[in-house]
Amino acid sequence: MPEWQPRVLSDIDALKALAHPLRQQLLTWLQRHVPATSADLAVEVGQGRGATSYHLRQLARFGFIEEDTDRSSGRPKYWPAIPQDVRLPRRSTDPEVAVAAEEIGRQRMERADRELSAHLSGREAFGEFAAAAMHSFGGTNAHRRGVGRVRRGVHRLPLALAPGPRTGSSRQPARLRDVPRLPTPDGGDAS
Repeated sequence: MPEWQPRVLSDIDALKALAHPLRQQLLTWLQRHVPATSADLAVEVGQGRGATSYHLRQLARFGFIEEDTDRSSGRPKYWPAIPQDVRLPRRSTDPEVAVAAEEIGRQRMERADRELSAHLSGREAFGEFAAAAMHSFGGTNAHRRGVGRVRRGVHRLPLALAPGPRTGSSRQPARLRDVPRLPTPDGGDAS
């Protein structure tokens, strides 16, 4: 497996690009699903194709997604997320960087809170996913080296689980319509 290097976002332009709520929504969707076109994603997020295409190009410009050149032939273009460990800067002396990082963190926490609340309030609506997901509590004392090893292992998971050439797999990516959707209690999906 290739070495996993964290990407700390300290570039204000990349932070501003990621701080846009629609871009975060698009990136999150692509991280959880197969590569998709701007037309597919426009339907998923309820936006126009032009706006969706623009925001996808911005995400690609700053290295969060990339065009799948094997599947794209002129139009349409397929966009997968790039598996990576993206981290926000902890303490920046640049006030612009600090504000953008705080906004991204706030948006991510709000999304995680909504998703966890939806899952916990109606686990049965999540079908097979609910059966596979753990809901447990536990605790232990750990030395900081042990915590560091666990943290590094968790951060390597996206790369280890990513299909395609990055992990040496020869599997072809599925088409959007072939991927089973995770149901949510409101009848939508978990994107």
